[in-house]
Amino acid sequence: MALALFDLDNTLLSNDSDFLWGCFLVDKGLVDKTTYDEANQRFYTEYKQGTLDIFEFLAFSLQPLTQFSRDELKTLHNEFMEKHINGAMTTKGIAQIQYHRDKGDTIVIITATNSFVTGPIAKAFNVDKLIATEPEIIEDKYTGQVTGTPCFQGGKITRLNQWLESTTHSLKNSTFYSDSHNDLALLEQVTTPVAVDPDDELKAIALERNWTICSFR
Repeated sequence: MALALFDLDNTLLSNDSDFLWGCFLVDKGLVDKTTYDEANQRFYTEYKQGTLDIFEFLAFSLQPLTQFSRDELKTLHNEFMEKHINGAMTTKGIAQIQYHRDKGDTIVIITATNSFVTGPIAKAFNVDKLIATEPEIIEDKYTGQVTGTPCFQGGKITRLNQWLESTTHSLKNSTFYSDSHNDLALLEQVTTPVAVDPDDELKAIALERNWTICSFR
């Protein structure tokens, strides 16, 4: 079975789930509106520019998870899905997942966004595997720390290879769909790279290398 790899934010989703989760926390009054919203906007801009310090961002984004029980977080996430995510799930993205499922491919979402935010989203897309940045959990509580390699930029290759070593899969005849130049390293590893609603930098590279460019919007 070939691998069909999908980025999540601004690829399968028409928005960024990490950023939206921060906005949701602000709207709910669960974090300080001024300082948190400003930092959330800054980190999102840095991500798009390719200058994000992933560990600085994770220290920021994972901290609120420490303030709630797992049950409270589940309730919050259900509301988050209703308000922000369900409407951002692209119809064409869902159709492309189905296309690969009909071919018998193994479907993987691989994303820098942490698995607390993305786990229920991956279930909603009904994919076979989620590879995401993993927050540390000790005694059923989030610690605010990350465990293992963040699934970001070159870390996506590290995390993917770790998973591949535990399976019978390989990158032979693989496809990867992404919108972001931050995913260039992994796009270069697969058989078929696809730029989906790409940012300007990725679009220029895709045009230069004659990669497929498409839209899920």
